[in-house]
Amino acid sequence: MSLSTTSIQYVKGVGPAKKKLFANLGIETVEDLLYFFPRRYEDRRHLTPVAQVKIGEWQTISATVKKINNRRSYYTKKHVTEALLDDGSGRIYGVWFNQPYLAKYLREGQKVVCYGKVDRYKSRLQMITPEYEVIDSEDDSYSMNCIVPIYSLTRGMGQRYIRKVVAACLAKFKDDLRDELPGALLKKHRLQSIKDSIGEIHFPDSFEAQETALKRVSFEEFYFFQISVLLRRFSITQREGIVHRISDAAALQFINGFPFTLTGAQKKVVRDMRQDMQKPHPMLRLVQGDVGSGKTAVAFFGCFAAYQGGHQSAIMAPTEILARQHYENLLKMIEQGPLKGMKVELLISSLKKAEKDQALENIRHGYSDIVVGTHALISEEVQFKSLGFVVIDEQHKFGVRQRALLSQKGTNPDVLIMTATPIPRTLCITLYGDLDISIIDELPPGRKPVKTQHYIHERVEEAYQFVAQKVKQGAQAYIVYPIIEESETLDLKAAQDMYRHLSKTNFKDFRVALVHGQMKQAEVEETMRRFKQGTI
Repeated sequence: MSLSTTSIQYVKGVGPAKKKLFANLGIETVEDLLYFFPRRYEDRRHLTPVAQVKIGEWQTISATVKKINNRRSYYTKKHVTEALLDDGSGRIYGVWFNQPYLAKYLREGQKVVCYGKVDRYKSRLQMITPEYEVIDSEDDSYSMNCIVPIYSLTRGMGQRYIRKVVAACLAKFKDDLRDELPGALLKKHRLQSIKDSIGEIHFPDSFEAQETALKRVSFEEFYFFQISVLLRRFSITQREGIVHRISDAAALQFINGFPFTLTGAQKKVVRDMRQDMQKPHPMLRLVQGDVGSGKTAVAFFGCFAAYQGGHQSAIMAPTEILARQHYENLLKMIEQGPLKGMKVELLISSLKKAEKDQALENIRHGYSDIVVGTHALISEEVQFKSLGFVVIDEQHKFGVRQRALLSQKGTNPDVLIMTATPIPRTLCITLYGDLDISIIDELPPGRKPVKTQHYIHERVEEAYQFVAQKVKQGAQAYIVYPIIEESETLDLKAAQDMYRHLSKTNFKDFRVALVHGQMKQAEVEETMRRFKQGTI
């Protein structure tokens, strides 16, 4: 039986309606469910009494709902649901925002397990937005008196339900799991069977057993990942690419064409790229360097080399703001730098229809030598006359498929990938083994070195104080958030909410602005203009 094609409906407890809910989690087959691992665990063998909880720590408690009510916050006008919880040793409040339906779901007298960060508000203990689970019976073998798996959920699905479904799936299909690793490899590294590992990951006997099982599965994932990387690299060497003929005089013309002197590290990357681009198979190179290290300048060499042979280049950036920045830098290089005579095109989704149509026409007929854009570059309507060089800015923002889609618009073009994310060399070789790697570890003269400091959530106020101090000294700052609006399913800080909060609290004495992808382009440009001028 193939678990990768067996529908999840063959698992006890999954009907047509639940099948749709599982699909929301990306689970459609038995194999999907078996490999849908818990995101964390709760040790309910020894729960913490309320009387012994510690302020500021994440704790799991089991208590009875004594009282529950809804109200509106006087200051934020948000719905606030409060449940008074009692376990016999003490009392604590569970507090949830904008979830008024909880007052109907949680009822007085119910036994619940809550997991959250303990806080003290005035004289009372509380947990803000704790995860909760209603317990029907202390005899629930999957939810009490054991190490309990906690899964990611979708609306309409509870933890107890998904545990029972996973248990039923394991009981029926676990023995159909087959080890894909060679027996000699399992023996050499003393690895347990895959079926035992999957069982221990879902319902571990101990945390040590869970860790061993997870390492076993991770080993297999990395093993096959490395094989796929090696196959991709071999495949690249078998393709017939574009041989770019770059003379010494042309390379020197490019290097000397800048109004500044390239660093030794930049010159080395240019040499590496030149060698790659003169080979009969496509270049696939990753350039890693801090912000301000000059990655863009070396990327422009690839554009220059492609232009020398009559080919076009494409630069794909993750945001319109970054795409425009590249576009403006290219215009400067064309006017007064090493790219004189070249024509650059900007292709982003916010262009007016007439502008977009003209850009597509220029690209198709080869009137544009360099095309800068966002995801718009990989749309079907974009056709190049002769794409010879591709730049992917910020590799982690694009998948392998998106990279391939852009490359397929040419005949095996050379590809350069740029990232400012510091990646340890061993990890870089593991993840990007199909790429040649260059590191720009030297900053241009006058550039201050980048200092990276990590603050845990509990120290976020220190970070804000540091920013405020620097701004008072005349510096500017920007803060990046992962989402724009508050989400019910993602526990992430949202840009709009934090903009409103910070502009009224920590940064109330400063000029604060907001920029995000859902704003009108004119607003974004005006805000960025003011930021560049220093008025924000």
